[in-house]
Amino acid sequence: MNTFGRFFRVTTFGESHGPAIGAVVDGCPAGMPLSEADIQPLLDRRKPGGPLSSPRAEADAVEILSGVFEGRTTGTPIALLIRNRDVRSGDYDALRDLFRPGHADYTYLQRYGLRDHRGGGRSSGRETAARVAAGAVAMAVLGGFGVAVSGSVLSVHGISDPERFDDEVRAAQARGDSVGGIVEVRASGVPAGLGSPVFGKLDAAIAGAMMGIGAVKGVEIGEGFGAADLYGSENNDAMDRTGFLSNHAGGVLGGISTGQEILVRVAVKPTPSIALPQRTVDTSGAEREISIGGRHDPCIAFRLVPVAEAMLSLVLVDALLEQKAYGRGMSLE
Repeated sequence: MNTFGRFFRVTTFGESHGPAIGAVVDGCPAGMPLSEADIQPLLDRRKPGGPLSSPRAEADAVEILSGVFEGRTTGTPIALLIRNRDVRSGDYDALRDLFRPGHADYTYLQRYGLRDHRGGGRSSGRETAARVAAGAVAMAVLGGFGVAVSGSVLSVHGISDPERFDDEVRAAQARGDSVGGIVEVRASGVPAGLGSPVFGKLDAAIAGAMMGIGAVKGVEIGEGFGAADLYGSENNDAMDRTGFLSNHAGGVLGGISTGQEILVRVAVKPTPSIALPQRTVDTSGAEREISIGGRHDPCIAFRLVPVAEAMLSLVLVDALLEQKAYGRGMSLE
């Protein structure tokens, strides 16, 4: 499945070491101002080349190929292209017959009977640039509804003091290792009434979108796992005539938005590509030792923030357009 959404549909394409990656956005309302300048800032936050990220030198410059005329969306599919400029597939030649621990090499081979040994192919984190480009379009739509999405890194390797983040990552990198972290994403201005009970829950859609990011291994909404340690009297969001008095639910009750801030946290695993020797097997089943060189992030969490923002934006714009289409209980004019 390479398509996400129902009313605001995004199909991503391309591989990490192919000529380009990109996305086709279908369902974007017509008449909305949109240019590459609206998309590029989000891509710039995700792109490699920073001091604590992969040194792969990609500008990640987005090109709008269709769906925009004279600076406004036309209501037709918006094609977004990001060319791969700094491809070094040779870095992976020695690994083509080895299963990299923590990667999708083994499972892709089981699923498809072949694998793209030029890095991770479709499972590479590079694919997320296409999601970010599409997410920027979604953010532009959300802005028209007064909805704003933002994110940040809460912790790195269990450390919550931002002043210590860099030191923790550099220490792991010096050992040939990597670390994970926790990313938080918030959406303000979300109207009440989005989502449906049972199988159309808004929080279920959010959780699925976040788990669809390759490096994410856990999702919390609102109090999340912390709710298991509370009394009902502590976890319930009491109300008075002014509205809710707390937001332990994270902006969703019964699968439907409450009108409060949507609050999501995701657990980001350590980068699986590390220089430390690890045990593995090759495609013939022989036991081998592997040490992965090349260009990799010692911590994915920082570059994952705009990806999580994009995925939350895609869920919310889809829910807003669904609500507008069916006209249930609210006006979005």
